[in-house]
Amino acid sequence: MVPFINLQIDRRSRDSLQRQIYDQLRGAILNGQFAAGARVPSSRDLASDLGVSRNTVACAFDQLLAEGYLEGRVGSGTYVASALPEDLLRVDPAGHAPAAAASDSIESKPSRRGQAIAAICDSRERGLILPRPFHTGLAALDEFPRALWARMAARVLRHAPVAMLTYADAAGYRPLRQAIAEYLRAARGVRCTADQVIVTGGTQQALDLAARVLLDPGDTAWVEDPAYLSARGALQAAGIRDEPIAVDSEGISVEEGMKRAPRARLACVTPSHQYPLGVTMSLARRMALLEWARRRNAWILEDDYDSEFRYAGRPLACLQGLDTAGRVIYTGSFSKVLFPALRLGYLVAPEPLVDVFISARIVTDRHSPSLEQFLVAEFIAEGHFARHIRRMRALYAERQQALVAAVKRELNGALEIHSAEAGQHVVAWLPEAADDRQVSRKAAAAGIIAQPLSAYTAHVKLRPALLLGYSALPPRQIREGVRKLGTVLSQIL
Repeated sequence: MVPFINLQIDRRSRDSLQRQIYDQLRGAILNGQFAAGARVPSSRDLASDLGVSRNTVACAFDQLLAEGYLEGRVGSGTYVASALPEDLLRVDPAGHAPAAAASDSIESKPSRRGQAIAAICDSRERGLILPRPFHTGLAALDEFPRALWARMAARVLRHAPVAMLTYADAAGYRPLRQAIAEYLRAARGVRCTADQVIVTGGTQQALDLAARVLLDPGDTAWVEDPAYLSARGALQAAGIRDEPIAVDSEGISVEEGMKRAPRARLACVTPSHQYPLGVTMSLARRMALLEWARRRNAWILEDDYDSEFRYAGRPLACLQGLDTAGRVIYTGSFSKVLFPALRLGYLVAPEPLVDVFISARIVTDRHSPSLEQFLVAEFIAEGHFARHIRRMRALYAERQQALVAAVKRELNGALEIHSAEAGQHVVAWLPEAADDRQVSRKAAAAGIIAQPLSAYTAHVKLRPALLLGYSALPPRQIREGVRKLGTVLSQIL
């Protein structure tokens, strides 16, 4: 229904009332004020609003109906036509869109930065992402406690204060920030207070804020090679030059970084569980990286994206906890732990940078949704968060075992795979002569998501491999996916 029609009737005009109504309705339809298919008010209601006779409005409607601007539906009412007369007159028999006159042509290309951003995202998945074998980084949505979450959400909506419905603290809901700080201190060894925690719209926004706050366009940042592609995307979108630095069994090579980009001002790392290789940064390498940052007055962005899921021993302490010079910005997310649609993450900023990060958050999108923050805070405070992590840790270990066993049983010789001590995916190595991108494309055609390792590399040359996620699917679907992948491999290798 068109909610409001603002027609102006001038009784002193030489045009009749019927003509005025007709002209204004037709103009509103043509300029898009009334969308195609929208229901217009009845002639009785419009006549009452305008203070004219119903017959006057009906005559205007009749003319619009006859000319094809409106269409009547028996028993339903009058609607804006789905195809207007002007549209039909411009139809090209060959199906081509009409060319604009030279004098009316407008430059439609975006800026160079806009084009660069579009290129960054061109190959990414933009639509709905549903659990399929073997999508990486997706939580076990089938095992999320939805009934509990629904009850808590209903309670929150009933009892949340009115303040939760207005503009909120840009840094985030205070009780949630306190809960995050307490959790990080206890579980990850982060040294912080609630004042240093800033709630974000996920890790990607934290990366974007850090790139804009810490660096200037044209500055250089180290990124791991291979690397999490979205980290490189955030840097490039901010005009930062990313310099890929090789990752070995101890993590990013600080020595190579100093040779390749000695003037770099930032290092983006995933030290607890490197993405995508899965290695853990050694203590010696961590200390070398911290010393580099201190000496060069540079920054370290620590992405601790799935550190909760470690299956051998306790989760390792974070890099930020070793930092005595205030050079580390720590980021985390609830997407991998709870569910990605929540769009909540956080960063921990060194105290001198807190205000500037909050200011940057304000000019980006003010704050994250308050009700979701309120709900997550309650979820943590009531102990559900800790129980959920413990349960998912056991579940993911079981699913990883199912994947490794199925690959060894079904694909022995085609893929080399080993159990991982942490995370939500494993690296499955192909024969040296294989093309992992070709295998990935063929798998996608069969409904299998198996990302090629080579897609994450810049300079480093690695053996071809596939990234196989296991956390999102139960063992039965994992085994079915392995059999489908085996069919694909048998056609290629």
